[in-house]
Amino acid sequence: MAMIDRFAQIADEYETLEHQLADPEVLADSEQLRTVSKRYNDLGPIVVKIRRFNTRRGDGEAARQMLEGASGEERQMLVDEIDAVASELAALESELRELMIPKDPHDGRDVIVEIRGAEGGEEANLFARDLYEMYSAYASSNRWKTETLSAAVSDMGGYNDITFVVSGETAWRNLKYEGGPHRVQRVPVTESQGRVHTSSATVTVLPDVDDVAVAVDDRDLEVDVYRSSGAGGQHVNTTDSAVRITHVPTGVVVTMQDERSQLQNRNRAMQVLRARLFERAEAERAAELSTERRSQVGGGGRSEKIRTYNFKENRVTDHRIGFTVYRLADILGGHLGIIVDALATEERARLLAEGLTGDDPA
Repeated sequence: MAMIDRFAQIADEYETLEHQLADPEVLADSEQLRTVSKRYNDLGPIVVKIRRFNTRRGDGEAARQMLEGASGEERQMLVDEIDAVASELAALESELRELMIPKDPHDGRDVIVEIRGAEGGEEANLFARDLYEMYSAYASSNRWKTETLSAAVSDMGGYNDITFVVSGETAWRNLKYEGGPHRVQRVPVTESQGRVHTSSATVTVLPDVDDVAVAVDDRDLEVDVYRSSGAGGQHVNTTDSAVRITHVPTGVVVTMQDERSQLQNRNRAMQVLRARLFERAEAERAAELSTERRSQVGGGGRSEKIRTYNFKENRVTDHRIGFTVYRLADILGGHLGIIVDALATEERARLLAEGLTGDDPA
């Protein structure tokens, strides 16, 4: 779709929304009114520039028509006007392309991150700890807060799995790219022959959503309580504080046992359950629109990866965009910005390229 056609489509939609905001039926439906109002407000800045674009485009066409019969100073004035219009139209089109980049609906949300050791045995669990420490350091450098929801420590001090929340205005914007299988190539501490092994850990990144965004019917839940295991002293052995919640319709299971209070564990389990159900619903909607969508976690196999950390070569490669940096220690130390910036730049370029497709501009 040509850019001019796209502008016309947006202007028409804006006018339709304006009429809907005066419709008694819409005004009487609070949910519909909220949806229409948000869309109307989102399109407002775009339509202002579209109207300016159309006005100046008309000025340019009028000047070109007058140029045919003009001479002397009048002709020069018209030529100058045509040049000025062309320059302004180019600037307006660039600005409109930026405004038409779809907004991420999760921007501003906190983030739930789940890391699990995948292939590679104990080495995978140790790598899961490395990833957790990398994200913790990255969060600290951005002044985001982190809170561990649950953690299962492995025999050598790694993580079988760990779930934590990252809170910050820009947390989602920067961490959303991290979901997927991460691969490490290094000599494990358990390797006596000095051979390089390949292991992997999976990272799942979920927006932290409230019960307004995801309605969970208590009748769909099976809640089991039992005694916690692991660290915690005598208390965990005498109190049924651990909670396992099963969402029967989907089969999603969440277990929490780190807190001493059953209520705290239940609240944390519900927090993660809502995030997983939300992500599941989003994935299903995306799958309807595109058959090319891939799962974040996949199978955790060595052949599936979004990023490789190669210790021998001091190399980190993000395979989605073919980006490589030879600063492995810095990256694992929390200096993720260089990779995040490259991913964000690629995403922005892709969204700009899709700006003419007619997809949601705001």
